[in-house]
Amino acid sequence: MMSKKYNIVVVGIGAVGGEMVKILDQRNFPIDQLKILARSSREEEIGGRTYQVTAAAEEELGGADFVFFAGTEGASGASATYLPAAKKAGAVSIDNGGDFRMDPDVPLVIPEVNPEDIRKHKGLIASPNCSTIQMLVAVAPIYRESPVRRLIASTYQAVSGTGRDAIRELREQTPKILAGDGEVECSVYPHQIAFNVLPQIGSFKEYGFTTEEWKMDRETRKMLHDDSMRITCTAVRVPVFHGHGESVYIETEDVIPLDHVRELLASAPGVILVDDPERGEYPMPIDAAGKDAVYVGRIRQDPHVENGLHLWIVSDNIRKGAALNVIQIAEKMIEDGLI
Repeated sequence: MMSKKYNIVVVGIGAVGGEMVKILDQRNFPIDQLKILARSSREEEIGGRTYQVTAAAEEELGGADFVFFAGTEGASGASATYLPAAKKAGAVSIDNGGDFRMDPDVPLVIPEVNPEDIRKHKGLIASPNCSTIQMLVAVAPIYRESPVRRLIASTYQAVSGTGRDAIRELREQTPKILAGDGEVECSVYPHQIAFNVLPQIGSFKEYGFTTEEWKMDRETRKMLHDDSMRITCTAVRVPVFHGHGESVYIETEDVIPLDHVRELLASAPGVILVDDPERGEYPMPIDAAGKDAVYVGRIRQDPHVENGLHLWIVSDNIRKGAALNVIQIAEKMIEDGLI
């Protein structure tokens, strides 16, 4: 299916960039040449293989077919800096960072949700925020059955979404607290993250909502092309290494029987249904870590609102929430003959 091979440039080799390189190998992406750019030249071991990393410079993008910008969630700058050089090289850039997500000229894409928007690109496609991705992979099949009029989300987000330094901070704080060593060092987060939850991801903006919460609102409207949805979110950081959990409540225009909701999700691309709570079967971050799917369970009808549904959604934020989604966009372009 993918007989042609492509020159790939990955910009950034942190948690997301390293995962991109692993996924490219795992999925046998049709690569002719792979180049990894970062702030400094060095060797990196990724997935048991050693890769050469080159210091980022505009001339290193020459000859690229795809440029994957792998900035950790919330990071900015790399795509804005190197996008002109990527366009000059004739490459398609796919950006995990947040610089261009809400640019009206840049399609924001989840392949399972709005693949048709890929065709609107002008050399750049943005990949959404990790929490938005897993939510919409689960909500979109229901939305297609009956438009969602109200959505309330509460997220329980792993520290890997902040990057490698946050993972290290949780690892270092945990044994110190267990040993009763007193105060712990907080350098990544404003407060202790081990054995704690932080009801802040990003900075506070309009109406007291954080940037992370506004991303879920605005990105959802953009990808579903629906400004009428009433959306509100609360984003919380929890002491989990990998895998975001989300409690999502939706009200659909029409009443959808629970059995049909389960059928829609069971057949939806990228979704695995884990919904037998009486047997203790429901999605958990520990099961989703390192996996590609979005897991959905604890599906319930609101006992007070007949068109209200509760969903519990879990996914690996570094894979489907970041690296995998970027690569799936490129795969969809190849599959559809768009490059």
